[in-house]
Amino acid sequence: MRTRASAAVLTGALALSVLAVPAAHASDGDSGVPAPFAAPAAAPTGKITKVTVDGGKTIAVGTSKKKITVEISASNRSGVFITAGALWRGSDIDTTETLLEADGPNSDPCKRTATTATCKYTFTLDPRTNLANKDAGIWKVAAAALDNAGELVAMKEHYKSAKVVRAAKLTTNATPEPIKKGKTLTISGALTRASWDNLKYNGFASNSVKLQYKKKGAGTWTTVKTVKADSRGAVKTTVKASADGDYRFTYGGSGTTGTATSVADFVDVR
Repeated sequence: MRTRASAAVLTGALALSVLAVPAAHASDGDSGVPAPFAAPAAAPTGKITKVTVDGGKTIAVGTSKKKITVEISASNRSGVFITAGALWRGSDIDTTETLLEADGPNSDPCKRTATTATCKYTFTLDPRTNLANKDAGIWKVAAAALDNAGELVAMKEHYKSAKVVRAAKLTTNATPEPIKKGKTLTISGALTRASWDNLKYNGFASNSVKLQYKKKGAGTWTTVKTVKADSRGAVKTTVKASADGDYRFTYGGSGTTGTATSVADFVDVR
């Protein structure tokens, strides 16, 4: 995490990417590194055309590092040498203390045409080094592009947003098993959530989960009831046993927490 001016953030990310590109692709002598980065003297001639963050999915991170893929595409009438980006949180990229740049690529990350380039990067989200609980939520994606002469031809500090949340887990256990038809079945479990501060899954208190049932041979799940977790994240409820089938708990997630579905527990009703 660090604070830097927005132009330096994006051109710095471009600089790291450029170092991995073979010299044959460069147009600035034999060094393989384009000219120094600077805002173009004239109006930018290019544009960022598409940014995809991990396929557009919500990114749920547990207590260990998670790698995601970011693709950035740009176009420019004289060609695009490379694109790059950064993930950040806050109202202003110039003052943010929560900023993440891509891992350094080991080879040329881009596919090019005469006027476009699409570059793919890996970002590492790691609670041990660059995530804290306060960082869960909406992140912004900045993007930039250089032309073949090393000129900055496109830059957008907030091209799109990505949701990064704390992973959740659920368990389910139905007792007694087997059980006679019509008797009371007790179903219990626990809802926990990853802490990026202490690297543990802690009880996620006072949140609602759904109890679902799927009769043996059926293809779909049916929601039986909604149950609220207690102050420790424990969940417990009862139902009347009717037929052989599976039970599970599901949690729908929130703005800072991922969804969770427990492993199903099959109940033999006799």
